[in-house]
Amino acid sequence: MFTSKTTVRVRYAETDKMGVVYHGNYAQYLEIGRTDALRQIGLSYKSFEDSGIMMPVLSLNCKYLKSAYYDDELTIITTIKEMPKVRIHFHYEIFNPQNELITKAEVELVNIDMKTNRLTQSPVVLIEALAPYFKS
Repeated sequence: MFTSKTTVRVRYAETDKMGVVYHGNYAQYLEIGRTDALRQIGLSYKSFEDSGIMMPVLSLNCKYLKSAYYDDELTIITTIKEMPKVRIHFHYEIFNPQNELITKAEVELVNIDMKTNRLTQSPVVLIEALAPYFKS
């Protein structure tokens, strides 16, 4: 299992009149967690796309437990619980500055060959980078 941690500060533009983060902005926070997780193992979406693989989101499921507010520093825990194949599942927990769990989410991506526009296996570099985290 691979887990990463990153932080993001809530910007004013991400909130409503009451200073509460608008629910639609959580998808961006999840993407920040996901891209930072990949960077932590030496990879990037850009490198996948440069090699001919794109990874569109297939599904997003988000449960809001508490609100986040303007200027909060949020901690995003991103976890990959199983080795990716054609699909890769990311699990998230977002915590507020008081270390309270405020959001739980899951995002599923698929690997698409950009030349054929068809499903394909996860890039070898991704499998190799994650392998040490899944040894028995």
